[in-house]
Amino acid sequence: MTDEEKIKAMRLARAIASDISLYNEQKIIKGIEQDNLFEVLKEELEEGRELYKSRVSQEIFTKMNFFERAVNDIVLRSKAHVKSKIW
Repeated sequence: MTDEEKIKAMRLARAIASDISLYNEQKIIKGIEQDNLFEVLKEELEEGRELYKSRVSQEIFTKMNFFERAVNDIVLRSKAHVKSKIW
């Protein structure tokens, strides 16, 4: 895997996570407040992960955690101001 492939995969993962965050803001806030975010977003995250998997090499998908990192960075960190029991 080349550095260019890694960069493209990271960008794709961040774009997908951004779309999830943009189109599901209320669900995300509610999920954080109720400490069930990953249950609330299960379908959206699975759909995003499948899209990501279909557009990157198998090697990148299995060896790098770009999608999960993007979800943490974009979906969770952007909502750090939301009151929650988990932080």
